[in-house]
Amino acid sequence: MHRRFRGRIAATALIVLVGAGTLSACGDDSDGGKSGSSAPLKLGYFPNITHATALVGVQKGIFAKHLGVAPKTATFNAGPAAVEAVFSGAVDATFVGPNPAINAWAKSHGKAIKIISGAASGGVALVVKPGIKSAADLKGKKIATPQLGNTQDVAVRYWLKKNGLTANKDGSGDVKVVPQDNAQTLQTFAQGSIDGAWVPEPYASRLILESKGVKLLDESSLWPGGKFVITNLIVRQDFAKKHPDQVKKLLEGVVESTDFINAHQAEAKQAANDALTKLSGKPLKPAILDAAFKEITFTTDPVSSSLVQGAQHAEEIGLLEKTDLNGIYDLGPLNEVLKANGKAQVSDK
Repeated sequence: MHRRFRGRIAATALIVLVGAGTLSACGDDSDGGKSGSSAPLKLGYFPNITHATALVGVQKGIFAKHLGVAPKTATFNAGPAAVEAVFSGAVDATFVGPNPAINAWAKSHGKAIKIISGAASGGVALVVKPGIKSAADLKGKKIATPQLGNTQDVAVRYWLKKNGLTANKDGSGDVKVVPQDNAQTLQTFAQGSIDGAWVPEPYASRLILESKGVKLLDESSLWPGGKFVITNLIVRQDFAKKHPDQVKKLLEGVVESTDFINAHQAEAKQAANDALTKLSGKPLKPAILDAAFKEITFTTDPVSSSLVQGAQHAEEIGLLEKTDLNGIYDLGPLNEVLKANGKAQVSDK
């Protein structure tokens, strides 16, 4: 994350801790760095359907099966907050969008994290009030995103720029982009205090089905073949070096969870909804759950070309300095797991 965002993100984090005790705020490992540690891996993710790999993996006990013990988990509203947790050592690995992963790489000069797997493609839309028919109609309007500098925030600012509209970080410009928690966006849209939101699932479908929003743009329409990474899995480099066995076991869980979602979607939907209910206290309606899942492809392929292009977008709108992404991926352990399971390997090209 760029240094200009320091101090802003911690206050906007939505963190839910699960398991015995709270997560450590430091980067030390309780076993002194022994690779055979039985200490639970600390795993982060978001309460979004775009993070169903994590939701299902935790809920169905898939990660616990492979790791030998259930991971300690933390949930976040958006990527910048998750990255801060990685930096502090509060989590060892986290599912996160591409732009926060890029920012973490840039801010740490390639020292803090590696992307070790993809998780999902698609599942993001710009939903607006009825009557807004084009980008031009957004002039003078307010559009919400999950957090300043997160993947959707970069995407909407870049799209607006390409459509001849300004959206400055201080809220000025032709369009006022308002970073806020996704749960808050549901309320502000229903109340009419914002005119739209560029958000991931299930929030896009909720805005449409619960508040009569209209999908102005499906983000997949902006990418070659409709494919773009929305969720990656990143790991702290120091943790991966000390615990390569746990990283591989986590990836085994990711592969199995992905397979389970794609082979048993009805059961996967229920598991994801049960997990969300535990986190929020309220399940998603079946229609919203169905609509959200239809928009997402669950895959371990990191769709690396879209990450590189996303970095270029962030640079163009001033949310990222020019960054060399060479080395950001470490897909070797994932490809070992895929090969062992008779599956096609993935590439960082």
